[in-house]
Amino acid sequence: MPATIPEKFSNLFDKRPFTSLVTLMPNGDPQVTPVWCDRDGRHVLVNSARGRQKDRNMARDPRVALSIAQNDDARADPYSIARVTLRGSATRLANDGAVFEALKRAWLARYPASEINFELVDFSFWAIQPHSARFVAGFGRIHNLSAQALAEAGA
Repeated sequence: MPATIPEKFSNLFDKRPFTSLVTLMPNGDPQVTPVWCDRDGRHVLVNSARGRQKDRNMARDPRVALSIAQNDDARADPYSIARVTLRGSATRLANDGAVFEALKRAWLARYPASEINFELVDFSFWAIQPHSARFVAGFGRIHNLSAQALAEAGA
């Protein structure tokens, strides 16, 4: 069953969270890259230029993880910062057509300073389909979610 991203995670995305993408190097070592992300309801969307390490890693092995954390607002209790770790599979999206243009418009509305990236012929979007997640809403409020639980929480 395809998982959807639960609405309770949406405030993390709405505030332009700090996001780290974990891909796997050819020898199996993890590679961590800070990325900007967005969502379309079922997928987390990230971008890359073809040939970058994360791009090569996802093309070879689609297994990825994302760590998405609420921005630190200097609160007294750092353990109350909401965060989610998603594990899933990445798929490169086509660089042309209506879907790409819609993503481009949405991306530029959210990140207007990134317009120069679209001038690069190797710029691409990746859709990450979550399979499981660990959501931390604060100390003692931790939830492990399977793909089925993610789908049910998003319904």
